[in-house]
Amino acid sequence: MTKGLTLVKLGGSVITVKEKLLTPNIVAIRRLAKEIAESRVEELMIIHGGGSFGHPLAKQYAIQEGYKDHSQLKGINKTHQAMLQLNKILVDVLIHHNIPAFSVVPSSCVLAKSGRIKVFATDTLQALLKMRIVPVLFGDIVLDTDKGFTIISGDQLIAASATRFNTRKIVMAVDVDGLHNGDPKTDASAKPIRRLTPRELRTFINARAHKIEGTKITDVTGGMLGKVAELIPAVEAGILTLIINAKKDDNLRMVLSSNEAAGTLIEK
Repeated sequence: MTKGLTLVKLGGSVITVKEKLLTPNIVAIRRLAKEIAESRVEELMIIHGGGSFGHPLAKQYAIQEGYKDHSQLKGINKTHQAMLQLNKILVDVLIHHNIPAFSVVPSSCVLAKSGRIKVFATDTLQALLKMRIVPVLFGDIVLDTDKGFTIISGDQLIAASATRFNTRKIVMAVDVDGLHNGDPKTDASAKPIRRLTPRELRTFINARAHKIEGTKITDVTGGMLGKVAELIPAVEAGILTLIINAKKDDNLRMVLSSNEAAGTLIEK
């Protein structure tokens, strides 16, 4: 089997019911765990989003703005605990499917500066991967040397991990069929984009930014535009990146096993 790490980002919109506070999508989590198990990927790291566990609370307490007053401290704790709860649900289901999943809390190994990762201590992750254990991280509140605290999204963690490990493939498992020339959730005429080079991705971001609108559901970490922008360093480093609709049965298994799945493929 080809050597190298596969990074999987499970979007919060896939593993939670985003319209209902603190509600996991258990059916989807179980299906995705089964597909991951069936793919038999040897070197794997999973990072997941917050969905209805993270975004509403983070917005309520203005966590992304950094420390403003003492009242936010309650929100930090509530948001972090909610993310730990979602992480435990996911890890428990992965273990049930015989995936050797191990929770890694980003706030314990990441330090930010002005909302961006400044320090990422990866020794523990390296040791886990060496033993073929699957680290499972998540978007989290971390300390920030300028802002006091901030949110580091799962998308930023994916990008940072990709360039720090021997990564061969990134899979972004979202709730649409890859990138489109418009917002497929609001524009029925939006057409899918099947392949992009890194240069074309930059052009896409610059030219289509006004068309990539956030959904009406709360998302404090940038929506689709933020996701694809985070990918630029990884794809420019030559890492194969695929954006797929993980709400459709078997898409994740197919893309993990063979790169064959409906969605967007980004490669040099």
